[in-house]
Amino acid sequence: MSRKPSFANLRTQAAPAVAPPTPVIAGDGAAPVAPRPQSREGRKQIAGFFTPEMSLSMHMLARRQGRSLQALMAEAFNDVLRKHGESPVGD
Repeated sequence: MSRKPSFANLRTQAAPAVAPPTPVIAGDGAAPVAPRPQSREGRKQIAGFFTPEMSLSMHMLARRQGRSLQALMAEAFNDVLRKHGESPVGD
């Protein structure tokens, strides 16, 4: 099954060649576990399902502003927290 093209492919600069991480084998003989990227340490995923139009709009805005979709989502979540009287927590 082929995957849909990604907006990440539109970047003007080519990503530097990086060797794939060596899988870590769990001690109990379980399947290999890939090491967590350093950029994800101390972070927790929040996911949602949106219309294709919302997805395209957010990706295009991120591209125009030279920011990541994650950065735009953090900004939006902080705005919602402020709106409801909570303290923003940053990115």
